[in-house]
Amino acid sequence: MRVDLFDFDLPEDRIALRPANPRDSARLLVVRPEVGPEDRIVRDLPQLLRPGDALVFNDTKVIPARLSGIRRRGEAVAHIEATLHMRVGADRWKAFLKPAKRVAVGERIQFGHDAESCFLGSLEATVAEKGEGGEVLLVFDYSGPVLDEAIAAAGHVPLPPYIASRRPEDERDRADYQTIYAREEGAVAAPTAGLHFTPELFAALDAAGIESHFVTLHVGAGTFLPVKAEETEDHRMHAEWGEVDAGTAEALNAVRARGGRIVSVGTTSLRLLESAAEASGRLVAWSGETDIFITPGYRFRAVDILMTNFHLPRSTLFMLVSAFSGLEVMQEAYRHAIEKGYRFYSYGDASLLFRREE
Repeated sequence: MRVDLFDFDLPEDRIALRPANPRDSARLLVVRPEVGPEDRIVRDLPQLLRPGDALVFNDTKVIPARLSGIRRRGEAVAHIEATLHMRVGADRWKAFLKPAKRVAVGERIQFGHDAESCFLGSLEATVAEKGEGGEVLLVFDYSGPVLDEAIAAAGHVPLPPYIASRRPEDERDRADYQTIYAREEGAVAAPTAGLHFTPELFAALDAAGIESHFVTLHVGAGTFLPVKAEETEDHRMHAEWGEVDAGTAEALNAVRARGGRIVSVGTTSLRLLESAAEASGRLVAWSGETDIFITPGYRFRAVDILMTNFHLPRSTLFMLVSAFSGLEVMQEAYRHAIEKGYRFYSYGDASLLFRREE
C-alpha cells in the first residue's frame, strides 16, 4: 500500500508535552466500526468493557537510554549522542548515533559529556559495527549489572523527538514516562497507553470482573523512526525482544474459551500477542525477537479490543490501528480527535478501538 494513504495534518498545539494529571483523567475516544466516535475519559474504562474481559499490559521498564559523549581523534573532538534500542549481549547494545558519520568502526566513544557539562564519566564503548540509518553496535567496557548501573548514572530519559525538540527532559519525566506497573528493565520508549493507569483504575477494573495480565516487550527507539519508503512493503521494521510466559498464554486462552475478550493495552502488547498466536488464535508461550509489521489486510488472531494513544502521520502505528479498525474509520476518528482538541502522542489522550469484523 502507498504510505501517503496514512498521512494527515496535525496542528502542533495538539502534541502533548506533559501527561494528564491524574493519569486516568485523560480523554478516551471510543471507536467502534460503523458507529460514530464517542467521547469518554480513561476512568470510564470499566463501564466500556464486560465482566470476563481481560486487559493485557506490557510491563517493560524504560531505562535512561539516551547517552551523550565524545569521540576523539587526536586533537579533534566530536560530540555524539547515542540512543540505545536493543540489548544483544551482557556488554553490548544496538544504538542509533547522531551524527553517525562522525564515528568509524573501531573508534571509541566516552560517555558522560553533554551540552551542559564537560564531565567525563567512566562509561566507554567501542563501535563494533555500523549499519543503515545511523544504527551501530556498541561494545561497552562494562558488562551485566555494572553496565546497567553506569547507564543509569550517565543516561537521560529518552523522550520522543517530538517532545525533546520542544522542551528539555526534567525530573518529572523520570516518573511520568514510566507505567506504575513497570518491572522488567530494557525499554527505551514507554508503552504509552499504559501511562494512563492508576491504582484506583486497577481497583475499579478488578471490582468490575475484568482481569489484568502482563507480558513483556522491550520497546526500541525504532518505534520513532519515520517510514521513508513510498510503499509499505518496502519498509523494514526494527526487531524488539519480548516474552509471553506459559501461564499468561493459558490464562488468556481460558478467557477466550468462556466468551471473554482480550483487550490489548497498547500496540506493543498487541504486536507481542499476535507474534505468540497460532493461526487458530490460540496463544502459546513465546520468547524472542519480533519484527511483525501490521498493515491493512492483516488477519488478527489474538486481540479483540485495542487501547492506544494517538499516533504520528505516516507511522507504522497508524498503519496498525488502520488495519485493526479500518483505514476510513481511523481517518474519521483522527479528524474528530483533532477537531475536539484531543492531545496526541506519548503524553497525550487515548483511544479504545474495537476490531473491525472480517
